Amino acid sequence: MTNTNHLDDKACCSTDQHPGKPKREEEKTSPTFLKTWGSGMVSFVMLFAGIAADQWGQPAFFQGWIRIGWYVLAYLPVGWPVLVKGLKSIIKGDVFTEFFLMGVATLGAFAIGEYPEAVAVMLFYAIGELFQDAAVNRAKRNIKALLDIRPDSATVYRGGQTVSVHPEEVQIGETIQVKPGEKVPLDGEMISEKGSFNTSALTGESKPATYNQGENVLAGMVNLDRLIDLKVNRRFNESSIARILELVQNATSRKAKTEQFIRKFARVYTPIVTFLAVGLAFLPYFFVENYLFEEWLYRALIFLVISCPCALVISIPLGYFGGIGAASRKGILFKGSNFLDIMTSVNTVVMDKTGTLTKGVFEVQNAVTMDGITIDWLSLASAMESKSTHPIAKAITEYAKKQGGKISEPEQQEEIAGHGLKGTVNGKHVLVGNQKLLDMEGIVTHTDSAGEVNTVIHVAVDQKYAGYIVIADELKEDAAQAIKGLHQLGVRELIMLSGDKDAVTQQVAKSLGIDKAFGDLLPEQKVEKVEELKKDTSRVIAFVGDGINDAPVLALADVGIAMGGLGSDAAIETADVVIQTDQPSKIATAIQLGKQTKRIVWQNIGLAFGVKVIVLALGAGGLATMWEAVFADVGVALLAILNAVRIQRS
Repeated sequence: MTNTNHLDDKACCSTDQHPGKPKREEEKTSPTFLKTWGSGMVSFVMLFAGIAADQWGQPAFFQGWIRIGWYVLAYLPVGWPVLVKGLKSIIKGDVFTEFFLMGVATLGAFAIGEYPEAVAVMLFYAIGELFQDAAVNRAKRNIKALLDIRPDSATVYRGGQTVSVHPEEVQIGETIQVKPGEKVPLDGEMISEKGSFNTSALTGESKPATYNQGENVLAGMVNLDRLIDLKVNRRFNESSIARILELVQNATSRKAKTEQFIRKFARVYTPIVTFLAVGLAFLPYFFVENYLFEEWLYRALIFLVISCPCALVISIPLGYFGGIGAASRKGILFKGSNFLDIMTSVNTVVMDKTGTLTKGVFEVQNAVTMDGITIDWLSLASAMESKSTHPIAKAITEYAKKQGGKISEPEQQEEIAGHGLKGTVNGKHVLVGNQKLLDMEGIVTHTDSAGEVNTVIHVAVDQKYAGYIVIADELKEDAAQAIKGLHQLGVRELIMLSGDKDAVTQQVAKSLGIDKAFGDLLPEQKVEKVEELKKDTSRVIAFVGDGINDAPVLALADVGIAMGGLGSDAAIETADVVIQTDQPSKIATAIQLGKQTKRIVWQNIGLAFGVKVIVLALGAGGLATMWEAVFADVGVALLAILNAVRIQRS
């Protein structure tokens, strides 16, 4: 019951001849040696019928070769697949497997006449396989649910009419139609005025989300209330959900240290216990009076059954697999079980401000013109920002349009990271950015905007300060809850880093109860701050950012968490954990899931080792029978599997 290859099997997320199309196949108990419950029931009924006949004094018809044949027939449905598997492993050069241990133990039991025990070992082993497969399939279903959120067809406008095609055939720029109740087949921009969508398959959130014209809608969302049109902006294989599927299906290949150790341990442990069993059968000949080979062979066979590392080698990967599945159901994607482990040790959380703790939805509160300025500087600033996709740039452009400004095309534009933009519009040299940009250009601001607690964008035209724009951002609804939750989990220090002005940063930190905050930081200065924190080797640092501007810091931290990174290539590539919603409270949830997973894994390790050591000692001393051995192996494995399943109910 310890072959864990199926935990890494990508069958749950594999593809058929269509490269991006999910393969919707029936769930398989893979691998399993009890093909149907019927064959198991045959062995079960024959075993207990044989035991009953033995207990009733072995009637005349149930003796000799008939009795042996009866138990052989009871053994074959459950034992033969194990023997075949063990033989195949030996041929491949992998001798010391659990199949080898079970085969030797049960055939040895037949050799010394312990027929019921031989059948019982294999029967309960097979039952354990079924429980194991059921548990694995349950864990896989959490991930497989993602496969069903992409429909097999898309309705696309072509030649003045709508036609239904496979989503793979739709090109970027084409317009698709999504009816109420249908799943969105491809990522696209809203052409319709607005629409309401169920995003739970992607984010784990049951609350419907409203998207307006121009906003991006992702494949897998369900249209709730009206006929909508979308302009496709990603191919089928490049959609956000396609990348998420790839991320999740590859997550099990990155093992936690505990899991890696147990695998290595099992490869060393199994041959050791095999040789110990051989020693237990033969060495007493030299030290024990009245040595009886059958008695010591029986003890050795018990030893082999008990020592089979089933509980360890299946329940530990299953625990991590369940943790990854449970997290994905809550909209949290771990790139590997190793990050589940790291999250349990995080004691310092460093966060970006904009888009992580605030909504990143900016609105212009005011535009202040300096005395003596007569030119339309707001339109010039808007022209500079018109090519940018940054939320602040969009806010400025929208505000200028509402004010009746004419938006021109910049003749020249240069972005200065962490400062702003400079270029030429209508022959005028324009600067749009923060205080540092104007200081760098030697322009004096002559303004009281330093006292502002909102974001301030300064504008200069032809080296003369023209005015500033005051922009406000809002805290996310669960930002305070997120900080409180992290403190309750024992995170010793919460730090906020922001490129926004320090007054804004400090105000946000104070309102949320964040321990330390630093504003006016360039991207490279954020990296420097995290590098400085990492000099304290007792820190395990998680950095939370938007996954785009913060990619270098995400990569530097012990664990990088991309907030709201569902549609971000940089987030998927750089972060170790991707929170698909914009909810910072999910950071605490991710840590809780990591702690719960690790706790269950170590409970299983303690349970397996504890029971096995006790029963091994009893078996070697002749105080345990094969029935106790069955419990110590299969029984403990079942308990460990059931314990591991708990993580999926979290």
